[in-house]
Formats: sequence, structure tokens, C-alpha cells
Amino acid sequence: MISARDNVLTRDNGEQVAFTEYGDPRGEPVIFCHGWPSSRTMAELTDDAARELHVRIISPDRPGIADSTLVAGRKLLDWPPLVRELTNFLGMEKFRILAISGGAPYAYATAWAMPERVLAVAVVSGAPDIAELSDHSGLLGLYRLMLSAYRKFPRLSRWSFRFVRPLLSLRPPRHSRTALLKLLQPCDAIALRDDRAFDACFESQRRAWEASADGVLADAEIYAQPWGFSLEEIRVPVRLWHGNSDRSFSAAVARETAAKIPNCRARFIDDAGHYSTPIRYMRDILADLLAT
Repeated sequence: MISARDNVLTRDNGEQVAFTEYGDPRGEPVIFCHGWPSSRTMAELTDDAARELHVRIISPDRPGIADSTLVAGRKLLDWPPLVRELTNFLGMEKFRILAISGGAPYAYATAWAMPERVLAVAVVSGAPDIAELSDHSGLLGLYRLMLSAYRKFPRLSRWSFRFVRPLLSLRPPRHSRTALLKLLQPCDAIALRDDRAFDACFESQRRAWEASADGVLADAEIYAQPWGFSLEEIRVPVRLWHGNSDRSFSAAVARETAAKIPNCRARFIDDAGHYSTPIRYMRDILADLLAT
């Protein structure tokens, strides 16, 4: 049974940030950074392990995602002040961060900006700093196509997001799951046969599209832009978990990222992909994060 607890923070500037808590409400606090396109309910992946390990997971929607206020022209470095307000609101002086996939840049930015409060960071199947990446061949083909379209035809790229939103915001019939899983790596498809894991990954995506194509687009644009800091400047301990069969961001891309972070310990897992790594290893990831 999922012990989700929904809430909303109204920021000093009037913006609203929706967040959901999972796990043990009296446990060690961990801020969860969801993937892309995704939303706060992706953190359902953590719930069982978090309750067992006495971890309090706080998972906010980013601005413009699901139930959080859309903010025009936001940048990656606008995220740490939001986390500061959220953790102050919750009375959390020190905390850890867990990021999956597209949540990685937000975790790195918070660790860079708030080293006095962030105890450690775990990044799973994480997105790299694409603007600084030496070679894009390790990115999923769809991501390479989106990057090219964004740089060459930005207006067309924005239009395409709005065009696909009605379709991607629908809840697909259950029988369509089989077809979707056939498109994935076998290790990911096996992990996603679990209904709760599938819903955590794909219902969270649908919720993001349902709310706003502009919010999903704003998130996407941030990945293609310079972050405003370098990974070499991060002083917080980072634990990086990556599957050797990850097709979204190859293991070579993850190794390049890990090599740039001064205090980083990386674990590369055989026969694990983009989805199966967080699904199959969540307890190990949280236990290691707590010990860091």
C-alpha cells in the first residue's frame, strides 16, 4: 500500500509548488527529483523501500509540471531557491537528494548551490550536462533528434510539443502495454511488467502532459542549455547508479559525468537499463544514500 501524502507550498512570490510525500513521515528526509517527461508521482518507485528504511521522500512537481505553477523563462538555477523554500517550509535543515533520469541536473544544481544543507546525492540513470557533452552519440536517438530540431527549428519544436499533448495526456488502455514494452530493452520490459512500477513511470508522464505542454517543453529546453555551473564545482558526495544497458544515456556518457565530479562513486550494473535500474535497485540505492 502506498502511503502518499499530498500538499502544496505557496511560495513567497505566490507560485504554487505541489509535492507528495512517500515512505516514513518521521524518517530521514530525501528530496526526490523526478524524470522527464514526468511528475511527482514517479516517486512511488521509492515507497516500499523508503518505509522499510525509515526514509521520508518529498517529491515536488517542477514549475509547469502537473499541479505546480508554470513559470515562463525559468532556468535550471531557479530550482535551488525553490528547494530552499520547500525545505524551510518543512523544517528541514539538512537533507539528501535522490534523482532519476531527467531529475539529475536539478539534483546537481541543488548540491552545487546548497552544499551547507545537502548531505549527499544519489543519481540513477541520470541525464548528463548535454551542453558540455563531448559526444552526443551516447544519447537516445529521439533525444538527438529533439536537440537538432530545437536548435535549427525552435518554433517547429515548440509546436510539435503542443501537437502531441492531446495524445500523450490520454491514459492508454491496458492491452497497449504489451506493445510499449516490446520497444524497450528486455531488462526494462521485464521490470515494467510490475503494475506499480509501470504506473509510477508512465502515469507520472501522462500527468505531466495532461497539465501543460508548455511545462514539459520548458523542462526539455533546460536540458539543452548551459547549466550555469560545472560538475567539477560540486563538493557534496555523489553516488551515481547506471545500467550498462541504458539506451537513453549510455554507460559511456555516465562515466564521463562521473569523472567530472570530485567526490563521486559510480556503480555500473550489468543487464540493467534506464528503467530497471531504479525499479530493481531502489532499496540498495536508498540504503547507500543514507550511509553517505
